[in-house]
Amino acid sequence: MLVCRRALFEGFVQGVGFRFRTALIAREFAVAGSVKNLPDGRVEIMAEGEEAEVNRFLERVRGSMARHITKVTTSDETPTHSFSNFEIRH
Repeated sequence: MLVCRRALFEGFVQGVGFRFRTALIAREFAVAGSVKNLPDGRVEIMAEGEEAEVNRFLERVRGSMARHITKVTTSDETPTHSFSNFEIRH
């Protein structure tokens, strides 16, 4: 089942390569979406794909950047099918 999950990462997550690392990790999974810095200091990931794949992807990001993360909030969104790959947004 196709899902779209929004994940907001808080902590020392900007200026530490979080977006670049996330984009590299995304290549290992069958997910599409985006990662971007938010003005309030958080990082937002939007990920679409099969539910298990999206979950594994987000867990891998969380594990890879754990020392920089203090809080993660996720929400399920309506899949838009508008993502063809995974990209860094500015």
